[in-house]
Amino acid sequence: MSDALYHEALMALAKDATHAAPLAPGDGVTVDNPLCGDRVTLAGLVENGTVAGLRHKVRGCALCQAATAALARALDGQPPEALAEAQSALESALSGGPAPAPWAAFAPVARHKSRHDCVRLPFSAAKALFSGT
Repeated sequence: MSDALYHEALMALAKDATHAAPLAPGDGVTVDNPLCGDRVTLAGLVENGTVAGLRHKVRGCALCQAATAALARALDGQPPEALAEAQSALESALSGGPAPAPWAAFAPVARHKSRHDCVRLPFSAAKALFSGT
């Protein structure tokens, strides 16, 4: 794994459009990071105890885009409780500890505290989206 902040694996995640979709105003939940201008919108629902139809729209930096894509992949078809596991793995990477893929790609972000909120933003959106489940 590269020590560069914007390394190949992270940029591949940022370009992953698997769950990216145009969303109409009012679809899902939108959260903003007013300090940097990142914005994440997540839409989806929980059917039969699993996350279904998860879609996202991101206006933000490559770190925010990568974290949103990774989270969408991690949650698709899983119970909403998988969000806590994904966040734990990300937090491990951000603290310099071990983390499984894809969260290990965020290890270089550990040295850039000002960028931690960029990769945490999609988790805030997911918590808001699933808070009623």
